Amino acid sequence: MSDRTTLDWPTEPDSPIPPPTWGRRAPEAQVLPWVFAALVGFLLLGNVLLAPRLTAPALRTWSTIFVAVCVQALPFLIFGVALSAAITAFVPASFWTRVLPRRPYAAVPVAGLAGVVLPGCECASVPVASGLMSRGVTPAAALAFLLASPAVNPVVLVATAVAFPGRPVMVVARFTASLLVAVLAGWVWQALGRRVPLRVPTRAPAGDGGRWASFLSAMRHDFLHAGGFLVVGGLTAATLNVVVPRTWLSSVADVPWLAVPVLAVLAVVLSICSEADAFVAASLTAFSPTAKLAFLVVGPMVDLKLIALQAGTFGRAFVARFVPLTFALAVLVSVLTGWVLL
Repeated sequence: MSDRTTLDWPTEPDSPIPPPTWGRRAPEAQVLPWVFAALVGFLLLGNVLLAPRLTAPALRTWSTIFVAVCVQALPFLIFGVALSAAITAFVPASFWTRVLPRRPYAAVPVAGLAGVVLPGCECASVPVASGLMSRGVTPAAALAFLLASPAVNPVVLVATAVAFPGRPVMVVARFTASLLVAVLAGWVWQALGRRVPLRVPTRAPAGDGGRWASFLSAMRHDFLHAGGFLVVGGLTAATLNVVVPRTWLSSVADVPWLAVPVLAVLAVVLSICSEADAFVAASLTAFSPTAKLAFLVVGPMVDLKLIALQAGTFGRAFVARFVPLTFALAVLVSVLTGWVLL
């Protein structure tokens, strides 16, 4: 008997010939047309009932903010994911042990200063810090880099100088306060954060495809993972932007002790990219320079999309402790720096 006959006919002797399922549609083939018809009907009904409501000003504002947050952050997220994958695939782990000091407390400020050479925003810093940890860098140093990179790089400093013409002291204050917060947060985490559950990413070694295959695999995994949390952060930021009334800001601008924390919280809610937040801060003319500095220091370190990215990468237990620590240090250092320089 040929192979074709063996494959076509049943092997059990008591099986009916032909089987009763022959000539019948599979169950899923019978359901799919109805599912498609129901989906088309739902879309048509939604177009009739919801289309007039989708043009409401609040909903248009919400959609504009959501798209702006995601589109603004996406290029930097791709850059950060690509850099993280390159670190994983092409940079040997021994490189970081040679570059960074062996003592964690000495490695933290070095990692913070390394953020000066990376022109990226907070979305890029999370996957890069993740890649550093996977290559053996101490978490405290990687977290210092995560905080410093989006706040002290040359692109952000130049944008700050353009937004505050004739006031170079604002650039100096932002650089000093941001770097100081990053270093202090790294030191505090090194001292107190060892018992906190931290999901340190692990990378599989390169397979038969070599380093390029490892690079593409790591980039694809990190982008799909971080992109979902970026969308969650963008949705939250857009919702809060629409819900919080703008009149609340003008009522607290004249209260110095309240203006600083209000602008700090506003920086978290707005989730503006660090390359553009200086122009928003400059437009808040009713607030003091110290309050504006708090806005510039807090925003690149603690915002909604960054919190979502950190939770997805390092775990919610980490975020529950690291975010309040960073926020408190950023507000305190901003007040002290503003008192000295501004």
